[in-house]
Amino acid sequence: MEYLMTYGWAILIIAVVLGALFQLGVFNAGTFAPRAPPGACQVFRPNGPNTVQFINLEGVCSGELPQYVGSFIGCSGCGSTTLSWINTPNPDLTSTSALTVSAWIYTQTSIPCDQPIFTSLFNAYHPNGFGLVLTNMKPLFVTSNAFTTITFDGASNVITGSWTNIVATSALGSGSIYVNGVLSTSGTTTYTIVSNSVDTNFGIGLDNDTYQCPGRYSHFNGTISNVQLYNTSLSQAEVMALYEEGIGGAPLKLQNLVGWWPLNGNANDYSGNNNNGASSGVTYTNQWTSGYTPP
Repeated sequence: MEYLMTYGWAILIIAVVLGALFQLGVFNAGTFAPRAPPGACQVFRPNGPNTVQFINLEGVCSGELPQYVGSFIGCSGCGSTTLSWINTPNPDLTSTSALTVSAWIYTQTSIPCDQPIFTSLFNAYHPNGFGLVLTNMKPLFVTSNAFTTITFDGASNVITGSWTNIVATSALGSGSIYVNGVLSTSGTTTYTIVSNSVDTNFGIGLDNDTYQCPGRYSHFNGTISNVQLYNTSLSQAEVMALYEEGIGGAPLKLQNLVGWWPLNGNANDYSGNNNNGASSGVTYTNQWTSGYTPP
């Protein structure tokens, strides 16, 4: 009893400190894992952008954890004035009727606005497009063609405080949403060809569909990593393989890779197609491994 009276407070303080450090992810194995610097792995196209002859990966492409991820500030109650996003040039999707978009996302709280992950920023002036969006903590896939818009939700909720891989595919009028490599739902799509005119924008963490955020853009609120865009519909097995590579995984099917934004310290496109993004208000943090469990 005397021992507890003397040292009890010290033991309690140590326990509280250890608990706090655990919550901060200090004891997460990812904290001590090797980190790949920005641009450590990239696609080499010896014949230039948008060519596929002799295409290959170069650099450290062993799936090491990224050194940084992109941190986005979205609208809180649609009233925030400090927002962030990335605009990218127009990836070449004009010769395809299929696509796949993949991203790793992390968000702490659900907000009332749609949280766009990657979209082609379609609107009344550019009716051909698509969007991968988080809404009410479920992935939402939106496709539009000739002013006909179809949306369908994923059946699986995205868990707050946990890194999640979201993949959407579209081909031949049908699409699918995958959460951590597992099929969440399938539905009808209208996407055929994205207009590649000079004033068509693509965005990471940004969309100009304002029905959930009237009168303003909607933005992603959280962190995003390893965004990949393909001009083909990946199979379920390929989607699972992409997830099992982890958050630092390299793209599959390089001949169909259109854009690759790891967001590992910058908004550059490492697909070899030179679709480097322009950031606004995005920060890149290396304190991100809390909530990440390798597949």
